[in-house]
Amino acid sequence: MIAVAQIVQAVDLTALLALSIKEAEDLDASNPLRHFFASGGSSGRRTPKQADHALLPSQPPSISRQTTQLAFGREALNGRLPIPISLAVDASPGCGGIAWPAGQVLAKYLVDLGPESVQGRRVLELGSGTGLVGLVAAALGAQQVCITDQLPLLDIMRENVLLNDLAANMTVMELNWGEEIPQDLFPLDVILAADCVYYEPAFPLLVQTLSDLVTDAKTEVLFCYKKRRKADKRFFALLKKKFDWAEVTDSLDHEVYSREQISLLRLRKRY
Repeated sequence: MIAVAQIVQAVDLTALLALSIKEAEDLDASNPLRHFFASGGSSGRRTPKQADHALLPSQPPSISRQTTQLAFGREALNGRLPIPISLAVDASPGCGGIAWPAGQVLAKYLVDLGPESVQGRRVLELGSGTGLVGLVAAALGAQQVCITDQLPLLDIMRENVLLNDLAANMTVMELNWGEEIPQDLFPLDVILAADCVYYEPAFPLLVQTLSDLVTDAKTEVLFCYKKRRKADKRFFALLKKKFDWAEVTDSLDHEVYSREQISLLRLRKRY
């Protein structure tokens, strides 16, 4: 995840709906920070005092250098022991340093599918943050898992790999969306992404990186996100230029996480 100190949840919805994608892109270029600030009053104008109060998504603001214990699995259903994950979390490098809900949904889905979903396969996680989803994929027996994010988050990702004794089949790599993909990452069998839709100027970069990573029609892409604001529609308008998708409905938790505005999608690249 892109390390940003504050993320907006409230925007001027009336103005946003009136903008075309091209107009929104032009505004992003002229003022990349415009999404960080709440609108002021019914006029939609922002005063300097109001602009100081950027809005955060729901998260504990005081998380710093903590370790939490998680477990994924349903022993009663599949006869396997739950997969324990020790997760170091730290909000100081940015919002990517904590565990977000869509990541936990995707991790649970992989475990419910069972080891065969990743066993013997090469897996890459985009915007890994703490590395949670990739850690679960590695624990399930993936041949190789590469977890990626921006530079400030690499240390916590490395710490989590070591905490879970998964260094044998995991690597940590800096990967900035929109930049050239290192060729030694290929071929990839599975691409995982969770909670990556939150910073609007990065939408086209994320779509481009997803497209660049999928070089084979057989590559599986699982994409999980939590709907937070109307601007998310712009991401999917951009994604539609490169991918088709279908909602995953065979998850045992589908009804539960859907109520929380979380969607799990399977993407297929357009050729």
